[in-house]
Amino acid sequence: MIDMGLVWPVLAAMTAGGLIGVERTYHGHPAGFRTHILVCMASCLLMLAAMHQSQWGFVALPGQTVVIDPTRMAHGLLTGIGFLCAGVIFREGFSVKGLTTAASLWMTSAIGVLFGVGMLQLALIGSVATLAVLAILRLLDAQLPHIGVLDLHLRWTRGSAPDEVALRALLRENALKCVQIGHVVSPDGQLHEQHIKARGQMPLDIDALVRRLSDTPGLAGFSVIPRDN
Repeated sequence: MIDMGLVWPVLAAMTAGGLIGVERTYHGHPAGFRTHILVCMASCLLMLAAMHQSQWGFVALPGQTVVIDPTRMAHGLLTGIGFLCAGVIFREGFSVKGLTTAASLWMTSAIGVLFGVGMLQLALIGSVATLAVLAILRLLDAQLPHIGVLDLHLRWTRGSAPDEVALRALLRENALKCVQIGHVVSPDGQLHEQHIKARGQMPLDIDALVRRLSDTPGLAGFSVIPRDN
């Protein structure tokens, strides 16, 4: 007979992981529905196994005492999930993306651990709180005044790249403040790229900036990439 005391925690972990994953999938993040289910379920299964070590198929040697310590499994899980979380964090220019998804994966694993050790109420509280932070607070964050950040890549022909003073003035025309500037010159010296991190009060007028850059002489190409915070 199947022990329902083992089934219900696993089903609850799958449900909680699925709900968190749906929110991530809906917003197009790299780790979504199935990933969160698997992380939560795996954490729950391994903790259940650790909690039932007396049923493991091994026999202690004569004179030895087997000490059950499920906390070691929890430590190993949350450490191991950290490596998985690192896989969804990536850098593009000055932007670092995927931090919230990484945090949601780590939180999902913690919820699975709680289901596995039988702390169902705390696991449910954690699940609801996580969904509230990801879904509800996202709406609140959109209404709060905040500073927007964008990555600007400018590609100039030889001798056309403006100096830093002129570049900052160009950005100020579009209500942007330059935070960081990087330079890359092509091996043949024909192109000079400027990689810029800029910020300004939301909402950013990206269309006006694009029109201004399109009319700038000597600019061979450019990209304007607003950051998704």
